[in-house]
Amino acid sequence: MTAQLAIQNLNEFMFGHAPRPLTCGRGVELGSGTVVPEINFTLPPISIEPANWAAIRAQYKEMAEAVCRRAVDLHVPALVMEFETLPPMTVEPELGIEISQLLAGVLDLFHERHGLRSALRLTPNDTREHSRPPRMRSGPWWDGMRRMFRQAGEARADLLSIESTGGKEISDEALMNVDLRGLAFALGVLAARDMEFLWTEIVDSCRGTSVIPAGDTACGFANTAMTLAEQRYIPRLFAALVRVATVPRSLIAYELGARGPSKDCGYEGPYMKAIAGVPISMEGRSSACAHLSPLGNIAQAVCDCWSNESVQNLRLLSGSAPVVSMEQLAYDCRLCNATEGAEDGRRLRDLLARSDASLDTQAFVLRPDVVLELSAAIMAEQNPYRRTRVAILATLDRLRRALAEGEVQLPANERPWLDRFQKQADDLPESEETLCEEMAGLVDPNKCLLGEYGLPMGAQV
Repeated sequence: MTAQLAIQNLNEFMFGHAPRPLTCGRGVELGSGTVVPEINFTLPPISIEPANWAAIRAQYKEMAEAVCRRAVDLHVPALVMEFETLPPMTVEPELGIEISQLLAGVLDLFHERHGLRSALRLTPNDTREHSRPPRMRSGPWWDGMRRMFRQAGEARADLLSIESTGGKEISDEALMNVDLRGLAFALGVLAARDMEFLWTEIVDSCRGTSVIPAGDTACGFANTAMTLAEQRYIPRLFAALVRVATVPRSLIAYELGARGPSKDCGYEGPYMKAIAGVPISMEGRSSACAHLSPLGNIAQAVCDCWSNESVQNLRLLSGSAPVVSMEQLAYDCRLCNATEGAEDGRRLRDLLARSDASLDTQAFVLRPDVVLELSAAIMAEQNPYRRTRVAILATLDRLRRALAEGEVQLPANERPWLDRFQKQADDLPESEETLCEEMAGLVDPNKCLLGEYGLPMGAQV
């Protein structure tokens, strides 16, 4: 991928428009001028076992039919439905494939009877972390994932995504220790190597089928940081740095052939759109059913799909929770699609951004002009580690300027962290090789197997 951004002009950085639009499924157009809802639903607590399988199938069918009926009633222009498999459905891919086929059948029916344009996104779990230490390239967990990738066409998926977790065993500890060096190693070295391995397999699995390799998400890293910050375990400033530091890692999927839309819980999506030009799926206020965040409006500013993250099949006063989420998404998208002309759209985009950007550093780094500035700095480097390093440095510099100019708030108790993070960032080595040498003796082989990331096992002594 060249250093030149796909979007360089702020006036062209808009919701509903992407430089590389995409057509998928049953006539769904993404990035061609219309924001499309992406609905995601899951089961209430239930054991995935043979005795419950008929009830599980019935619940998925009920949820799919109900949200499609509501989508038709609300005249949505198109619908993306995401099926995130539950862990047993990836361990035994036949289970996930069966549910995916069921959902595709419902979408077919509503397309034939009502003309509802739709696409199905299949998102298998990354089950490799179920073993400790994780085995990233071998073993039964990886075998189940690989079989699901290879059978995505049989599952009748239109889009294939994943929330991959390579490097998370190091990242989790770095987050709790507020450690930028550990984070840079986890994201810029381990996660980057795993993304190359994983997305080579995913793109190859889609080749020769109608399935589009869509994209990954740094949910396990940046959303974990966001949740920890929301609970006041770590500084919000640190969560903002983590968010931008995930960009080089997630970008690798698109460098290897992913085409979008990006995965909804990847709030790094605007950076993917700016750099790679792909349509993106985002979530914000609509995902409060799944998690809280300080990014409720700004997340919508440049989206192409607008998602609810995930909601359980529970009964509310008005109807089932998935139907309620469908209605909320439909109205949010309708507002974006009601804008007339570029000036009208930019006004709404800027209002969405302005409402959040000054209140939290995590929101500020998603402001469209800031995204373009930081994306350019990241893409001036040539490899994932150096891009991760400069992402941290450039974000710190931009936040310092924002604070000096009164563009963003930072709680008084977090201000000392600016200098602490600056020192940590300035101490990051310029080369990946140097960082690996420094980290080798610090990595506990009971937590992380460096050989599973293509690093010499000898480095772990």
